Amino acid sequence: MKNILVTGGCGFIGANFVRLILQQLSDIRLINLDKLTYAGNLENLRDLEDDSRYRFVKGDICDAELLTQLFAEEQIDTVVHFAAESHVDRSITGPAEFIQTNINGTFALLETTRAAWLGEGQDAATKRFLHVSTDEVYGSLGATGLFTETTAYDPRSPYSASKAASDHLVSAYSHTYGLPILMTNCSNNYGPYQFPEKLVPLIINNALNGKDLPVYGDGKNIRDWLFVEDHCRAILTVLQDGSLGETYNVGGNSEKQNIDVVRTICDILDEKTAPLASGEPRQSLIRFVQDRAGHDRRYAIDASKIKADLGWEPTLQFEEGIRLTVDWYLQNSDWVSSVLDGSYQEYYEKMYGSNN
Repeated sequence: MKNILVTGGCGFIGANFVRLILQQLSDIRLINLDKLTYAGNLENLRDLEDDSRYRFVKGDICDAELLTQLFAEEQIDTVVHFAAESHVDRSITGPAEFIQTNINGTFALLETTRAAWLGEGQDAATKRFLHVSTDEVYGSLGATGLFTETTAYDPRSPYSASKAASDHLVSAYSHTYGLPILMTNCSNNYGPYQFPEKLVPLIINNALNGKDLPVYGDGKNIRDWLFVEDHCRAILTVLQDGSLGETYNVGGNSEKQNIDVVRTICDILDEKTAPLASGEPRQSLIRFVQDRAGHDRRYAIDASKIKADLGWEPTLQFEEGIRLTVDWYLQNSDWVSSVLDGSYQEYYEKMYGSNN
């Protein structure tokens, strides 16, 4: 790896990955291509702006001309593809953007990569295209069982359907054209820099401010929780040591009901911060709300393949990771405020223009 293109590097997982790879690899150049939509935040990487190994480019992965230009300018030999619309609720109310970015954008990126790496005189043997996906493509589990790399796809939301389509495109470009691809499907991430409408940061912020804590349905939907830095280490491991054409499931070995996640956060905040004005514990703020349409009941990842083949396993269980996460949000209240009031967008709108 010499010249790495990271798409969506200003998002939650992407920003954590950019930080990790610049810490771990000294002799690389990293180009971060991000459209800077609502979930892409330059503040996540502001302290890297003076790093000579790092270049930020504001742009859309659907822009084939821009992609072609970047591959030529930077001699890209590695792609790590995070860029995606990823918020399930938004996909239910407005699916068009998910089709455009997740399917058409992935197609444009694959086509550009194919032209650059598989053209006349090119050698793709040392190049890598890693597509980052989700366990939601597998659908919903019953009370038992785990998703494996061979589980049949059964997406239930516009978001998961669009990601499933992009997974199939990536796999097809491997089989049809010989593009050197790798793929990861991960469970629910949590940790620093997560957009505040996701469950963990939403609950932290609302609980701190004495607001209602909305929980879908009966709160017993189960997810496998993965600390974002563990996920990023898994991606780097697959990038360096994974076998071409293979998919690796990445999980946290931490199945939790949503209601238990919420209660745990409440208890940690009661322990670490001033009590509510009412004097009641923060669990008193929990409010059960109408369930999300098509809400999958349970996800759980079997991550035995990546452990057996590549030696990766999560270093943090949920109980430790969630405490580190709460601490980060308590220590970075300015970041949270700038995202909630939208002021984080003012800086890059002045520099790069608005997406509107």
